[in-house]
Amino acid sequence: MAFFQSPPELGNTYDDDPLLQSFLARELPAEVLTEIQPELREMGELSGGELYRLKLADRLEEPVFTPFDPWGNRIDHIALTPLWERAKRLAAEKGLVATAYERRHGRFSRLHQLALVHLFEPSSDVYSCPLAMTDGAARTLLSSGNAALVVHAVPRLTSRDPAHMWTSGQWMTERTGGSDVGLSETVAKRDGDVWRLHGTKWFTSAASSEMTLTLARPEGNGPGGAGLALFYLETRDAAGRPNALTVNRLKDKLGTRKLPTGEIDLQGTLALPVAGLDGGVRAITPLLNVTRLWNSVAAVAGMRRAAMLARSYAARRVAFGGPLSGKPLHEETLRDVEAVTAGAFLLTFRVAALLGKSEANEIGEDEALLLRVLTPLAKLLTARQAVAVASEVLESFGGAGYVEDTGLPVLLRDAQVLPIWEGTTNVLSLDLLRALSGKDL
Repeated sequence: MAFFQSPPELGNTYDDDPLLQSFLARELPAEVLTEIQPELREMGELSGGELYRLKLADRLEEPVFTPFDPWGNRIDHIALTPLWERAKRLAAEKGLVATAYERRHGRFSRLHQLALVHLFEPSSDVYSCPLAMTDGAARTLLSSGNAALVVHAVPRLTSRDPAHMWTSGQWMTERTGGSDVGLSETVAKRDGDVWRLHGTKWFTSAASSEMTLTLARPEGNGPGGAGLALFYLETRDAAGRPNALTVNRLKDKLGTRKLPTGEIDLQGTLALPVAGLDGGVRAITPLLNVTRLWNSVAAVAGMRRAAMLARSYAARRVAFGGPLSGKPLHEETLRDVEAVTAGAFLLTFRVAALLGKSEANEIGEDEALLLRVLTPLAKLLTARQAVAVASEVLESFGGAGYVEDTGLPVLLRDAQVLPIWEGTTNVLSLDLLRALSGKDL
């Protein structure tokens, strides 16, 4: 009888993650852990079950961009895939942004939130990207002191109602470059009591989001980053039409293919200053700090998922007279992967714990500096580790790791974005040196 290899399987990814369980048992008060554990177990069941099956079934689906309706009206509609539609609803209902702002558990709310994200992310095909920017936008608006925007937007960004919740983009990258935002060509022009933006944003992740934060140079301001201001804009007007902006196309990317990333022209787009008419780079810093932490969590979550799949396969794959799990060299490889993953997890969730203390105003001066230093360090380190771990795990599957319909190659393709988003390794290294020298933005 012909042999057919059984694929790797997942169980409840919370129950099967002793590192996450031991960390939370050590860091959280017993009563907090007891309260949140059912949520974590439910998310683990979804992530290893329904969502994982949908992810495999959704493998070939990508967002569909429709620029015009049948009658020639510009609509710039982006239809998400079935997995992302499901992930969008779950993210709201399970409070993947809201948990950090409801603050039911004070400084431990961040750990609660990011533990949920850690479980959710690997089966969502990078839906963590719009959630990260949504979280960052909420934190930035709250830090801005702009009471009107806080009242208007933050309840949407932190809602648990899928029909009410908004996600946010973060539109900084232009043709002139990504990290050197001082070269921005987007101009803000005053139009009576409002401002209108003119320019092109070359790389706008989550182009389907309802709002975004972006940088632009008010007319008359000087060159460089000092002349930029932070603006808030909604992507559609009250009638649902595009807000004087045009999506030129969606990017054809190596990975993160479920994520609609667009090139967008701003053609007099109505916008509101967030925090004055200069200092935009400093004003958007809270967003970057939050999204860099989410980047680290996504990296760790991807590594953990890769290790789980490799472990399952090693127990099922027989070679040279026994399962791979019984081969010392293969076992050493898997243990190396798990050791790297454990170190990355502990570093990332140390940063998460510090952020929780900072948001609760329970952080001392030394810990505040540690948070400032560890945020870029964790992002740059875990991102590169995620790529290496994904590559190692694909190799552990042999030829199956190179075949698309196993659902395995996406582990590597999606990991490769992590060192690029929210600052490359060299840029973050300079940011780390700036933090150590005390010469912040």
